[in-house]
Amino acid sequence: MKFVKTTDISNKKARFEFAFLEEYSAGMVLTGTEIKSIREGKVSMADAYCFFQKNELFVKNLNISKYDNGTYNNHEPLRERKLLLNRKEIKKLISKLTDKGLTIIPTRIYINEGGLAKLDIALAKGKKLYDKRESIKEKDISRDRSREE
Repeated sequence: MKFVKTTDISNKKARFEFAFLEEYSAGMVLTGTEIKSIREGKVSMADAYCFFQKNELFVKNLNISKYDNGTYNNHEPLRERKLLLNRKEIKKLISKLTDKGLTIIPTRIYINEGGLAKLDIALAKGKKLYDKRESIKEKDISRDRSREE
C-alpha cells in the first residue's frame, strides 16, 4: 500500500478579512518545480489576489517557494499564474466584479485525488471593523462552549 501525503493549505487571514459570497475550485497552470514545492507545502497566500486580463483569470502574489532540488529550471516564486475555470464561471465572475467592493481571493490550495493542484477561490466582500470584532466574539463564544463540554 502506497502512502500518499496530502497537501491542504488554507488562507486563514482571508476568512477574517473578507466575507465570502461564492466559492469556486480552479485548476492552475504550473511548471514542474512549482508542483513539487506545493507538494512540500511551501506556499504562502497571505497577500494573494486574482485579477482578469483579456477574459482570463490570473492569481498574483501567490508565493510558491523555490524547489530546493531545482536546478537552473527553477521557477520565479511570485510569478502570475493562470487559473483554469469554465467559460460560464468566468463570465459570471466578470459580471459580479462590476459591483462595488467585490474582489476574488484565493482561500485554499490542495492536491486532488488525481494529483492535480487546485486553488479554491472566493468572490468576497471586505469586512468592516465591527464585522471583524463580531467574528472574534463568535470565535471566543464557540471556544468557551467547547471548553465547558
